[in-house]
Amino acid sequence: MPRTTGRFLDIRRDPHSGELLARGGDAEAHSLLQRAGFVAVVRLHESYHRAPAGLTEDEESRLAIDAVGRLRAVGYHVDCDEPFDTEARPAAYPTLGASVSHLAERLREATDTAEAADILTELTAPHDGILAGFEETLGALAEFFDGLGDASDPYTAGRLRYLADAYVRVIRSDLAHTRGRLADRHAPHPGRRACSEQVPDHETERSAVCACPPPPRALPAPAPPPVGATRLRR
Repeated sequence: MPRTTGRFLDIRRDPHSGELLARGGDAEAHSLLQRAGFVAVVRLHESYHRAPAGLTEDEESRLAIDAVGRLRAVGYHVDCDEPFDTEARPAAYPTLGASVSHLAERLREATDTAEAADILTELTAPHDGILAGFEETLGALAEFFDGLGDASDPYTAGRLRYLADAYVRVIRSDLAHTRGRLADRHAPHPGRRACSEQVPDHETERSAVCACPPPPRALPAPAPPPVGATRLRR
């Protein structure tokens, strides 16, 4: 398996700076690293993760051991310094983000506008919808920064409130309007329908397991013009 698949990571101390760094992996691995306590670093030509500033060497080691165990528990191949090697495999539980992403799976399977509107309601419900909770969370985070005490903290708090007011509320309002349009349409999706898994009596193919038509075939991409061919000007 090539190391470019995203299933491989290195967690080591940099031999020059002594920093604890994690390199490699895909988006899922990066989520696990950040849940273990690492901080993402995004540069122009590279991205990696580092330990938070101000940790002792023992604290960094515990962070690295936890990350190695989490990653290996879900099938990642992790090369690490010997002090970070561990046989521990912490249990993995569904995250809140994964629960929200499940809405996308339900939308991909929705067969009519009413079903899509019901799913969208989970985002737009004014009291307990996901976007309402997100807006409330930004407000709580702004309050947290209000009391931290650094000179830049009030600016950060103001920025968080601006994001809630100028972006989250606009998205929520727009999606609520979209949800209302879907609820009013009462129409099946022309490209989807629920499968009854029933084969009609007149079906001639004995191998058939349902009456659904085959999926549409993708049109082949046009062949490139031959080398040296003259393009017509429009």
